[in-house]
Amino acid sequence: MAIPEYSFYNIVDGERRPRAAVAAAAGDNPQPAQETHHSVDPRNEEQLWPCPIATTQDLEDAITAANAAFPTWAQTTLAERQKLLVRIAEQIKAHEEELTDILRRETGKSKIVAAVEITNTIDQTMYYSTIGLEDEVQYEDDVVRILATHPPLGVVGAICPWNFPLILCNLKVISSLLTGNCVIVKPSPFTPYTVLRWIELCIELLPKGVLQAVNGGADLGALMTQHVGIHKISFTGTIATGKRVMASCAQTLKKVTLELAGNDAAIVFADVADEPGRLDTVVAQTVGGAFFNAGQMCVATKRVYVHASIYDEFLAKFVAETNKNYAPAVPAADATNEARLGDDDLPTVFGPVSNKMQYDIVRNILDDAKTIGGGRIVAGGSTLGGKGFWIQPTVVAEPAEDSLLVREEQFGPIIPILKWTTDEEVVARANLANAGLGATVYSTDLAKARRMADRLEAGSVWINQSEKPNVRAWFAGFKDSGFGGEMGKQGLLSYAYTKSIHIPKDPKDKKEATGSAASTSSATPAAKKAPEAKPATTSSNPFAALFSCFTGK
Repeated sequence: MAIPEYSFYNIVDGERRPRAAVAAAAGDNPQPAQETHHSVDPRNEEQLWPCPIATTQDLEDAITAANAAFPTWAQTTLAERQKLLVRIAEQIKAHEEELTDILRRETGKSKIVAAVEITNTIDQTMYYSTIGLEDEVQYEDDVVRILATHPPLGVVGAICPWNFPLILCNLKVISSLLTGNCVIVKPSPFTPYTVLRWIELCIELLPKGVLQAVNGGADLGALMTQHVGIHKISFTGTIATGKRVMASCAQTLKKVTLELAGNDAAIVFADVADEPGRLDTVVAQTVGGAFFNAGQMCVATKRVYVHASIYDEFLAKFVAETNKNYAPAVPAADATNEARLGDDDLPTVFGPVSNKMQYDIVRNILDDAKTIGGGRIVAGGSTLGGKGFWIQPTVVAEPAEDSLLVREEQFGPIIPILKWTTDEEVVARANLANAGLGATVYSTDLAKARRMADRLEAGSVWINQSEKPNVRAWFAGFKDSGFGGEMGKQGLLSYAYTKSIHIPKDPKDKKEATGSAASTSSATPAAKKAPEAKPATTSSNPFAALFSCFTGK
């Protein structure tokens, strides 16, 4: 089945660039025609559309355009920028069908999951259109009023991931725009299409240079982190790459936000088996948390710790739920290439691994689990031969604590189910350095669940529900799982400076206010006047005025 025809461009200074920029200076040699690359549909490895690779000159031009646009864009009002976000949301909605089709082809998502990503992107944008950073009074007394203002940083470089390419890119873009920054987006080379098309659709909405996109690989991202003309990098990806990004940004003292790996633990208490039907609910929630989008979600459940007293019952139900509601999404071993695209009539949130690189990583973890990992594969365990990056939803019972599956974030459809007996033990096992992004706790006793949540070293903890980030809540990783954070109103502070403005009060205003109050409150006894402090002489304390801030007056 032929794929629909679409064209994709780098977006630089309000223009579509299907070819490389040519040298403008007299005597310079023109650059060759734009190089392109092709991603593939992860479901059957069908080659997708040619996509232009940005040159270093494209990036330089984008940075120049962004810095030229910034002074004017930074002066727009919050209300103007909020209205713009509404228009962006409307543009996504108007092209929803097209964007959903592109998204599912480049990511391999089911139709349901692709549609949810588009819808949630619209909702995310509309939420941000209702909030913003405004001036606020930090402190005020009789002599001074101190304001906090939030000027923008300048040019933001958004280096975006492949698992949810549109919504995670959109978060960085709208946070930048709302706070008065210009932004240059680099989508993942595995999933460039939806992002490039979306930013192309925004050309008509924004001044030139405010929102741009350059497609390329790690070398282009490295240039963005090094460039003095970019003032912040927001990066989502692996711990190893995040460390390199941070080190590179340090050379120009860029602001940086990193959302990195989350080897997220789910902890199941024994009391969930005490209420009729409750265990079934918890099983469904943990299976969904593990296999939604084939486990390719930053806060997906990556390890499940179940109290030993209910372990066998829980495991049996977990396997049954996996085989009933997730395994059927995997095509048959002898499926044709067209059949590997999946059945849209089958409502599923499962799909293939999104690219060959991640597929090989997950296969390596699966091979380790089968050989030296120490566990038992009780569901799935096979890859699909032929074309496509399909791996069966796989459940591994009691793998060794030092196995790859437990130590590393698998980011794929394979989940370990482990036993625990004491709170101290499970907390120690859950709190790995790479497990600081999210966690879940299941218990009928909310007070007990809350105590456990407080002990888990993760930026977000969900109680009695699978992991569902909320755009209204701050989202950040502890330890190796990130640096800084995003989302919610607090997340906007990551895209702005905070400036303190100290405004002295006129003593005449204070005197007039005091006199006015005295004349209108004659029935109220006057407060006893505090003894005046003896003024310090210049000779005894020449720095009295300088250090008056420590007196509390």
